[in-house]
Amino acid sequence: MLTPKMTDQHQYEVVVGLEVHAQLLTKSKLFCGDSIAYGAEPNTQVSPVTLAHPGTLPKMNKKAIEFAIKLGLACQCRIVKENYFARKNYFYPDLPKGYQISQHTTPICQEGFVKIRMSEGEKKIRLNRIHIEEDAGKSLHDVDPDYSCIDLNRAGTPLLEIVSEPDIRSSEEAYLYLTELRKLVRYLEVCDGNMEEGSFRCDANISVRKKGEKKLGTRVEVKNLNSIRNVKRAVDFEAKRLIDQVEKGETILQQTRSFDANNGTTFAIRDKEDADDYRYFPDPDLTPFHLDDNFIESVRRSIPILQEDRVKKYIAEWQLSEYDAYVLTDEKDMAEFFEETIKFTSNYKAAANWMLGPVKSWLNENNKAIHAFPLTAQKIARIVQLIDSGKLSFTIASGKLFSFLLCNPSEDPEQIAIEQNLIQQSDVSSLEPIIDEILNKHAEKVKEYKKGKKGLLSLFVGEVMKRSKGKADPRVTNEILLEKLKS
Repeated sequence: MLTPKMTDQHQYEVVVGLEVHAQLLTKSKLFCGDSIAYGAEPNTQVSPVTLAHPGTLPKMNKKAIEFAIKLGLACQCRIVKENYFARKNYFYPDLPKGYQISQHTTPICQEGFVKIRMSEGEKKIRLNRIHIEEDAGKSLHDVDPDYSCIDLNRAGTPLLEIVSEPDIRSSEEAYLYLTELRKLVRYLEVCDGNMEEGSFRCDANISVRKKGEKKLGTRVEVKNLNSIRNVKRAVDFEAKRLIDQVEKGETILQQTRSFDANNGTTFAIRDKEDADDYRYFPDPDLTPFHLDDNFIESVRRSIPILQEDRVKKYIAEWQLSEYDAYVLTDEKDMAEFFEETIKFTSNYKAAANWMLGPVKSWLNENNKAIHAFPLTAQKIARIVQLIDSGKLSFTIASGKLFSFLLCNPSEDPEQIAIEQNLIQQSDVSSLEPIIDEILNKHAEKVKEYKKGKKGLLSLFVGEVMKRSKGKADPRVTNEILLEKLKS
């Protein structure tokens, strides 16, 4: 990997602003009924409206407006009530109209912020704007050895462009901001956040300046970063490159650059255009639109409980740790599964342990989301109840019973435990012979225990658990051992 030579890096600070394009979870495109389903054959989801053929007229997608307002309200933005769309004119092979329909002077959401959590505390990354626009198509350079190919299925897909203020001061802050923003759009169900499918893309505006300076340095824009990790890598590389240029007394050019994920470097692709180059003007085929208070409030009522409020509830009402609360609520579906589980058990901590232990392990091992988990929340709660009642140990439940239920999800947990002979032995009369046998076998260890090596108790318990194949009740086993070892 190429690493620019640096000197006196500690004297500088990096200044980053991020532009995120979030593809909206509508069923159709922004100005026509073409499908936006991912994975269709190239150029099969394109109509004359998408191509802007003469005589065709665009029609606004109301759901896209709702989604924009929803995200804006969640980010504490000011909703702009008087809106119109403009044409942004530029030539690119996969832009079929020769212009893009976007919002320029009237972004639907202004100001607001996204909050990030760092080791030193919380920080608000301010937003400049959120606006609606349509996507371009896609150029494919690896299909034909001699030509670039064009797939226009994506052209006209509704996007929200979320533009931050230049408040980000490190690659780590950029990483945290994007993580929080992606989590938010998923919670709100306005975007699926799948960067690998291109539905959540990021451009990074990066500059450097001496610490203490107020004036922003000349910025470069790194385009179409397709993973949060690559945003972090690109910011790190550009910070080093720009600082090295300043140290050498070289002039920093305002450029658009691309990122090579293979070697972690950026490279120039063109000089940066200014807004004047796009020749914005109001789209003559789309009428301005007004948002009234009733419509905005109806969208506000559709916003679900977000992570921050859920965390507060989990800690205050259910006495969970801050760590457990944040991990459980990191994904909305996971939080809802947990909340469904505790409808059937009041042992909130045990339910959380199951979610963060066996359940999460299965999801990670199988690369699945919680909606694909084969057991219902009620079944998990039933396992917790069996452990709480002393019928099962956690070891047996999380190992043998859990594995069996995953293969037989319709079966009743207790019935399976009975049939598989997994019910915990709590009867003194059945445990005493096993314990006597263990103590006789380890007579020398018993003598050492009685001379003061109390840590040997765990050895005896472990032997009993082995002998009983994990079915001995640990509490009852401890009580019997302590009583016998006193004599």
